[in-house]
Amino acid sequence: MGRFKALVTGASRGIGKAIALDIARIGYDVAISARTVHAGEVRDNTLTVHRSDTRPLPGSLDETAAELRAVGVEVLPVAADLTDLASVGACAQRILDAWGAIDLIVHNGRYIGPGLMDMFMDIPLEAYGRFFTAHCLAPIVLTRALLPGMLERGQPRLITITSSAGMEVPPGLPGQGGWGLGYGVGKGSGHPLALQLYAEYKDQGLLAWNVQPGYIATERNHISVRDYGREITGVAGPSVVGAVVAWLLTTPEGAALAGTMVEAQPVARQHDLHPAWD
Repeated sequence: MGRFKALVTGASRGIGKAIALDIARIGYDVAISARTVHAGEVRDNTLTVHRSDTRPLPGSLDETAAELRAVGVEVLPVAADLTDLASVGACAQRILDAWGAIDLIVHNGRYIGPGLMDMFMDIPLEAYGRFFTAHCLAPIVLTRALLPGMLERGQPRLITITSSAGMEVPPGLPGQGGWGLGYGVGKGSGHPLALQLYAEYKDQGLLAWNVQPGYIATERNHISVRDYGREITGVAGPSVVGAVVAWLLTTPEGAALAGTMVEAQPVARQHDLHPAWD
């Protein structure tokens, strides 16, 4: 079969980049997708209808690819926009054309836009469609294209990076410890995929998990918090989630959790997977 191969979406920075690096270290070649290909590209990172934000964020596919190649694995960068299903389909086809099949999908990418940090009456109706497309339909498109080859290769694995935003009542107002309904609808719509697939395909060897990262000190979150005049301290970084994903993929204890939602930070503490962060 050769080396294991994986796709990680949203891998230009943050949790996706950390996961890509950790699975590379355990032996996966990695296809990485995101919108930002080159450093400094201008993207609309607006979180609310009340304020536009086109500041470039740290990170790009180029930079993630360079770090992966330094680990010594094969890397396949593929630009993709999760709100554009034609782009998503082209991403899947690019991977099939290059590699024929893969073994692991990590659905990590997400849509950031108005509705993520807006009150209910301020969220444009069309925003819900973008959240739903990125978090529900795009992973379905990718999985439908890639799952047959994964099953044929014999060790299929699938992970969705989920969120409490899709399952819980927010602890505060949007931007004040909580989130907007658009984001909750999006993350909630993506939550069922992994466990549904596990129920249907576990007899064919599929292991699938939802991984709930908790609040993570990503590059984007550092910038957002600084906008309010504060700094993030004592909070887990993306590498915690990467360590947990690698553990799920390589240990009997991780395999035994297939078909469940894994709370990344408690698991990392319980199994001593990462240096303490708090």
